[in-house]
Amino acid sequence: MDDGSPETFVPDDFNVPVALDAGAFRLEPLGPEHNEGDYEAWMSSIEHIRSTAGWGGHTWPAPEMTLEENLGDLRRHADDFARRVGFTFTVRDAQTGEIIGCVYIYPSKSEPAHVRSWVRASRADLDVPLHDAVSRWLREEWPFSHVSYADR
Repeated sequence: MDDGSPETFVPDDFNVPVALDAGAFRLEPLGPEHNEGDYEAWMSSIEHIRSTAGWGGHTWPAPEMTLEENLGDLRRHADDFARRVGFTFTVRDAQTGEIIGCVYIYPSKSEPAHVRSWVRASRADLDVPLHDAVSRWLREEWPFSHVSYADR
């Protein structure tokens, strides 16, 4: 049984999905190559992200964070993905490729997985479709019996 610890977050034989195409947007693993677009997306949307379900009480995003510090975070997320201890996906506009949000899938002490997501303020209309698409994807493609993901 998966106890949510990093060593058992996903089974060794599980092929981690590396993309989700969902019509208006697509998900791909977040990495250092997304730094400038990711930074601009969340910096332009701090209050919107903090008001998004699941983000209450969090100190991120921090407006004093630099582009270089963001790069460090993206490297950490990419390393987590490579080690299979957490999975962060950038959300991109399917037509333009613009970074419009993120999805985080990490272990939880109380659930097999804890999921959070955000979209930039200018694309707030995609918050519910993103939540619905990710929820369906997690049910159909991932090995979790259930997840903690704030309702929209």
